[in-house]
Amino acid sequence: MAGQGSGSVDGPEMVVLRALKLGDLLVAVPALHGLRRAFPEHRIRYAAPAWLGPVVDLVGGLELLDTPGLDVPISLPPGVVDIAVNLHGKGPESRTRLDALQPRRRLGHRWDGPGHCWDGPAWLDGLHQRERWTRLLQWHGIAADPDDVRLEQARPSPRPGAVVVHPGAAHGSRRWPTERFARVAAALSRGGHDVVVTGSSNEQPLALAVAEQAGLGDDAVLAGSADLGEMAALVAEAEAVVSADTGAAHLASAYGRPSVVIFGPAPVAEWGPPPGPHIVLTDESQRRGDVFAETPDPALLAVQVDDVLAALESLGIL
Repeated sequence: MAGQGSGSVDGPEMVVLRALKLGDLLVAVPALHGLRRAFPEHRIRYAAPAWLGPVVDLVGGLELLDTPGLDVPISLPPGVVDIAVNLHGKGPESRTRLDALQPRRRLGHRWDGPGHCWDGPAWLDGLHQRERWTRLLQWHGIAADPDDVRLEQARPSPRPGAVVVHPGAAHGSRRWPTERFARVAAALSRGGHDVVVTGSSNEQPLALAVAEQAGLGDDAVLAGSADLGEMAALVAEAEAVVSADTGAAHLASAYGRPSVVIFGPAPVAEWGPPPGPHIVLTDESQRRGDVFAETPDPALLAVQVDDVLAALESLGIL
């Protein structure tokens, strides 16, 4: 079970619904910190897919409640939840799942349609994700800082001081070309840096291709061998991170590690890093914006290897 933090397991129950992916969890961390501080007596359950458990632990004071998506009910009986918090979205599916719990109090965006009414701020398009969810809490009288992205570190890094090159992404629209990542990795290696290539087990072939093209040894590939908790520890002690707009980039933000983030379909204004040693590269004038496309977004392809190397140089890495 995920860590229970400062909330008592015998206290009143709060459920926070955000049954999405790693990046979605990490941009919600400022809101989660605000909830933990505002409700120290509550047992806070974060309803999301089970594989996120190692990072949910690092937020502090939360338990993960396995919720693989909105197609299944939240696995708690009606009437036991004191407060239900909708950090998932604005649609009827998320509201319906939380309404089924019959909570005493609901925290979410305004909804005056059929079913239970939700009191809250109006949904505004174009907000940064961190600001969206802290604004929601602020409307409900709960203090939250959108730049409060910190995570705990529960274990030492398997490769302290390495530069993390993370070539994978959930969809092709976010995948910068393999050969470009390889040229960046090669330049870092020539500069005397310890370079590791990360990713999920499904991304191991991609990581191996990057390492091979960069002339790195097999020990440079951690894709498929480092679990999510180890990945967080790796980033926490990394010299720098180079990635597309993925969970790896959000981990770099959470630990304040220098990062170069290559953006494609997602707007930087809604998903970009907080203030810190982070450089975003993109060409928004070419952005197609189809997050689920299998081909790279033109805004991503507009970023060249020399752009990334120059960004690393400006961060003092090269």
